[in-house]
Amino acid sequence: MRTCKEGGQKERNKDSMGVPYSRPLRADQMMSPVPDDISIAQEMSPAHISKVAKGMGLKESQYDQHGPHKAKVHLDIVDKLEQTGAPDGNYVVVGGITPTPLGEGKSTTTVGLCQALGAHLSKRVVTCIRQPSQGPTFGIKGGAAGGGYSQVIPMEELNLHMTGDIHAITAANNLLAAAIETRMFHENTQKDDALFNRLCPADKNGKRTFEEVMFKRLHKLGIYKTDPSELTEEERTKFARLDFDPEKITWRRAVDVNDRFLRDITVGQGEKEKGFVRHTGFDISVASEIMAVLALTTSLADMRERLGKMVVGTSLAGDPIDAEDLGIAGALTVLMKDAINPTMMQTIEGTPVLIHAGPFANIAHGNSSIIADLIGLKTVGKNGFVVTEAGFGSDIGLEKFVNIKCRYSGKRPDCAVIVATVRAIKLHGGGPKIIAGKARDPVYDTENLELVRKGACNLERHIDNTRKFGIPVVVCLNKFATDTDAELKLLREIAIAAGAEDACVCTCHAEGGKGAIALGKAVAKACAKNKSEGSNFKYLYPLEMSIKEKIQIICKEIYRAVDVEFTPEAEEKIAMYTKQGFSDLPICMAKTQYSFSEDMSKVGAPTGFKIPVRDIRASVGAGFLYPLVGDMPTIPGLPTKPCYYKIDVDTKTGKVVGLS
Repeated sequence: MRTCKEGGQKERNKDSMGVPYSRPLRADQMMSPVPDDISIAQEMSPAHISKVAKGMGLKESQYDQHGPHKAKVHLDIVDKLEQTGAPDGNYVVVGGITPTPLGEGKSTTTVGLCQALGAHLSKRVVTCIRQPSQGPTFGIKGGAAGGGYSQVIPMEELNLHMTGDIHAITAANNLLAAAIETRMFHENTQKDDALFNRLCPADKNGKRTFEEVMFKRLHKLGIYKTDPSELTEEERTKFARLDFDPEKITWRRAVDVNDRFLRDITVGQGEKEKGFVRHTGFDISVASEIMAVLALTTSLADMRERLGKMVVGTSLAGDPIDAEDLGIAGALTVLMKDAINPTMMQTIEGTPVLIHAGPFANIAHGNSSIIADLIGLKTVGKNGFVVTEAGFGSDIGLEKFVNIKCRYSGKRPDCAVIVATVRAIKLHGGGPKIIAGKARDPVYDTENLELVRKGACNLERHIDNTRKFGIPVVVCLNKFATDTDAELKLLREIAIAAGAEDACVCTCHAEGGKGAIALGKAVAKACAKNKSEGSNFKYLYPLEMSIKEKIQIICKEIYRAVDVEFTPEAEEKIAMYTKQGFSDLPICMAKTQYSFSEDMSKVGAPTGFKIPVRDIRASVGAGFLYPLVGDMPTIPGLPTKPCYYKIDVDTKTGKVVGLS
């Protein structure tokens, strides 16, 4: 393959009021058949990140470089641009149909669309995507940099550690877990006076003082005294004892790998823990509430407040206990203070990318950060585009994008792209099961219009769901080499008949931005129409609805269930959260991505099913409640042959090999 040196492409780099830096790929730089992702990425020579930043309109003082190809962008850019009256650009969200286990190329389409808009259609554009988790990277799915000639580079740096944000989240999550266990231990082994005196130790002159962070708990208790010696005996006890109910601690530990054997564990089995054994477990780091806080926060002060509000358990009296009660919210913020700044990288064709936060869509809310979107919307200008990705389909990430992310950001999308493949449509039409790592049935590689016609019901439902939110839809038909023109033509006709503004065949995996030019034009047209006619954007439900009503409307309106069944444990949680004052929070369903139902074998557009809600957890700091549907685990497991079998390092060159 020909090496793409920085000067080997035609570069565009005008000032911040013109077309930003980009490097459209030449025809002789693309090979057929398309090589593996890492081979393509390593043949490209990324521009220095300062060039990308300059093309984005950023000054050197507005970002911190992390090596030559990454930078942390300062979040105060948004406030500064708002003060100048800078208008927002066009806001585009990319979702998909119900996927196969192989994925349908949604990240690839997101990147390819941005390369088309920026490098080929001369539009200002910023791509906003999530940081990949090491769980899928070393598990089944692989990384999340896009693929082929539409990916973020250097892809190794994106998929492996990046700037350490997920590690910061893991550290903060587990510090909080340690604080909970430690506080319970000390409360169980000390009397009231000893506990209070150790929390507020006397100095060499015998004077006791409160730490600044302690005043938040004091005020929560209605105590406004500033001198520890002035507290009554009752007040000292109320302040010092959190009185955790061990059966109602909701905070779990986190690790960013797929380790199924950590789902259920016991802690406290060491001799020095004096028999205080407790049953708990791990979540994958990207399912941590701290990840959700990062994704939904709008400023450092907002993040500090949200971290303090995270409810970690309930007292024996039935009161919620949060991170502020433990006096740890400030320390958590310190661990997260650098992670709050989005990481800037670039696509193969030089357009800017902001990578920030990485919550899963099936067990969390599945969208990149509000902060990254806000920075993008302000820097692209009125006629520019911010393209952000929502995990999985309209029933998963896109529903949460609307009802959670947009509620907290106050932003309204101008267009939604739904990514579909003939392969997935055939599966939904009754095609044989697709299993990662195993050979596909020949039906997926030969023309079968009847299977496409039957499976299109899944695409139609995702179009209908998205239009319920008042968002114009453009369908991207992500073309594979075995797809026939007749199959793609049929799908296009069905999509438009179902209400899509347009449906475009996309070949950005093989051709980069050039293969998404038609999609880019269709998206631009849909955005212009939405702005000229006025947005019809709307949420699915008002927050004033009860917890049950909000869950039911999602299940019935979006999934098309006939009813919702709540276990006694879920009923108990609903009553508890309502009593504690959390019933006005939006809902974040934890459900399989492979079906509208809870049963992943029910493909297509199933009806007549019931949704079983087995439990409900509260992410009060992040700002939502999340019901657990069926047997949905919050930390995945590894397959028989994980991706890590292929991943290694060439010890002669130092290059990573086998990463996908």
